[in-house]
Amino acid sequence: MKQLFHLILSMLALLITSYLVPGFEVESFWATLATVVVLSIVNILVKPIMMLITLPLNILTLGLFTFVINGLMLKIASSVVPGFVVIGWMPAIIGGIVLGLVSAVLFGMAGEDR
Repeated sequence: MKQLFHLILSMLALLITSYLVPGFEVESFWATLATVVVLSIVNILVKPIMMLITLPLNILTLGLFTFVINGLMLKIASSVVPGFVVIGWMPAIIGGIVLGLVSAVLFGMAGEDR
């Protein structure tokens, strides 16, 4: 039941982000659901490898390159899921930041840890 609640909160965060960030679009409920699932898988499998590969660059930029990696994860998800579109790199990077903030607020309000 807890996983379902996390899934719903993540879907809500994605919908809010698509409303706030131009160039970051989700077309339907099913696209939102698929995007959250694919994004979770990409963040579990691909992101740690990317963080390790880009560690020197991340250290050099004092961690700011993480925003680019988050944007890349969103671009990967948008290339896999039909109905989820991220048009360009700036919407991907800004969308990653906004998605993280919105998720933190929603999970914090629900009393859940992410």
